[in-house]
Amino acid sequence: MRHWLVSKKLLFPLVLALSLVAGSVSCWAGQAAAAHPPTVVVVGGDKNFPPYEFLDKNGQPAGFNVELTRAIAEVMGIKVEIRLGNWDDMRHGLENGSIDILEGITSSEARSKTVDFSPPHNIIHTSIFARRGAQPVSGLEALRGKEVIVQKGGNMHDYLLTHDIGAKLFFVDTHADALRLLSSGKHDYALVGNLPGLYLGRELGLSNIVAVGHPFAGGYYGYGVKKGNAELLSTFSQGLAIVKNTGRYQKIYDKWLGVLEPQQPSLGKILRYLAMVVVPLLLVLGGTVIWSRTLQRRVAQATAELQQHQQQLIQADKMASLGILVSGVAHEINNPTGLILLNIPVLKKLFQSAQSSLEERFEEHGDFMIGGIRYSQVRDEAPRMFDEMHDGARRIKRIVDDLKDFARKDDSDLNESVDLNVVVAASVRLVENSIKKATRRFEVSCADGLPRCRGNAQRIEQVVVNLILNACQALPSPDKGIRVATSFDQDAGEVLVSVSDEGIGIPAEHVSHLTDPFFTTKRDQGGTGLGLSVSAGIVKDHQGRLLFSSAVGEGTTVTVALPAGAAGEKSLAGKGDGA
Repeated sequence: MRHWLVSKKLLFPLVLALSLVAGSVSCWAGQAAAAHPPTVVVVGGDKNFPPYEFLDKNGQPAGFNVELTRAIAEVMGIKVEIRLGNWDDMRHGLENGSIDILEGITSSEARSKTVDFSPPHNIIHTSIFARRGAQPVSGLEALRGKEVIVQKGGNMHDYLLTHDIGAKLFFVDTHADALRLLSSGKHDYALVGNLPGLYLGRELGLSNIVAVGHPFAGGYYGYGVKKGNAELLSTFSQGLAIVKNTGRYQKIYDKWLGVLEPQQPSLGKILRYLAMVVVPLLLVLGGTVIWSRTLQRRVAQATAELQQHQQQLIQADKMASLGILVSGVAHEINNPTGLILLNIPVLKKLFQSAQSSLEERFEEHGDFMIGGIRYSQVRDEAPRMFDEMHDGARRIKRIVDDLKDFARKDDSDLNESVDLNVVVAASVRLVENSIKKATRRFEVSCADGLPRCRGNAQRIEQVVVNLILNACQALPSPDKGIRVATSFDQDAGEVLVSVSDEGIGIPAEHVSHLTDPFFTTKRDQGGTGLGLSVSAGIVKDHQGRLLFSSAVGEGTTVTVALPAGAAGEKSLAGKGDGA
């Protein structure tokens, strides 16, 4: 009993000391938590905003924003917990601290009072949806007096709180709810994100819902944190930049926001199709084996020929369809692309001209908002964005031009008397600038007395230009050389032009596919895979051959062999070389 009393006397001071220590530790831990991002970052998002973010059929977060967030977490070495729910609940979660960061929120002047935004990773447009047969709508002003469905807490909800358009508003939790309500015959219109609206309409089978009018209200869409949480925002902004610069962002973008691929046939359909083909074929082959081995060989040969003809017909049909498609849309694509190429440099110059005034304001008054983004972010991002848009437009134009060349049916005369030496000289002049940038060692060797060939000089020139440009792109440094030579193979009766480079070479497994349409080993450099396909078609039209010889690390030689023309027709150009 005495021991128990002594213990009780010692217990109170001990408990008091432990309490003081625990209080100190708690205070220190609270300060540390305020100064550093949490161990696990809670990322919030909309549970039904496909393809950006949504819960899949298993109830798991999926979509562009989700995959981008996980990529950023990986490169920055942080742990994230992604929670998707009703958008309005997620916004309140950011305010009360249960959510650390929103992975997809449109920036605005009103929201910037309580939210800090990262550089945008997308631009979101809004569309007005209505039931099929409704009159087109030119803008929000046309909704006066109408019943309009809006997502609670969404960007358009915020906008309509400060801009009274005279419409009667009905609020729902998700875009899917808005479209279902509209499809059921209730209310007049729904304000929904353009891409999510189209995506949901297809996924939910709402065939009576269409977008009326053009998309509008394009807003910058990115990460958002509670006002003042600069460290967490900086972490995600830095991670976004890394993901973009490593090319991973583009892969995620292509997966979720690129052109949707046609649905692949199900396994059941594949098995049925295989059964329809294989079973009759096995019966035929079994009968031929029983009948005789000779008959079997003949049937097999006939079957192979039929399959080859069928493939040729299919390919011809594809090429005809491609020609119709290209001729129909090339003009429509080139017109807006030309405007982009013309206007982007002008906009960039305007920004650069205004930048001195903006910098003065920045130095005098500190950071400020411009177009919904802080100027400190705009001045770094805007020039790069202009350059990326300009490069993208030039790539579009190049692809369309290659497609036009590939699909064009050229009925020009192929019976001219062509001097191959003159064609080579003209080709070299056309790509002289590219040659100078690629190599300091360029040589041309033209054979004396070269027989002429029959064909079209301009089309053969196109082939030689393509081969020289390919050689330039294959060189790892300007110290490596290129040689163009003409010659005459008397035994074969062919005139030859060869283009040799000391480049990186082509792997053996790729050589047989070089003239396949859209096959390229330089897609990351802007290659479309049509140059050699077009060239091979031109050479074939001239009854010639296109030959390849390559060794990895040593270089490549491509030879164009064309039938020599009538005897006595000789080239007037002599042997020469250039550097």
